[in-house]
Amino acid sequence: MTLSEQIIADINETPIILYMKGTKEVPQCGFSNAVVQVLSQYGVEYRDVNILPDPEIRVRLSEYSNWPTIPQLFVKGELVGGADIVVELHNKGELLSVLERAVVSEESS
Repeated sequence: MTLSEQIIADINETPIILYMKGTKEVPQCGFSNAVVQVLSQYGVEYRDVNILPDPEIRVRLSEYSNWPTIPQLFVKGELVGGADIVVELHNKGELLSVLERAVVSEESS
């Protein structure tokens, strides 16, 4: 499996996945930290993928998502966006409904 195929499989098979700089335990940039802090307020489980050890992850991810920046949050295989969008959805009270799509589908599986 190529790296691109692995990224696509991970996005499609993981209900909530965050590609970020660092890990959710130790974010390595302010934007990644902002998304981690927002997600922590919802208590949802999600997978984090640190793009720093392999720069090729960022290249292949951006080719797939057509989104140039990191972090990138995916829910149910769909790109939600980066830090600005996640924070904006949170501030508008709209992020919970996005995250619930993953939780509801997990419970019905």
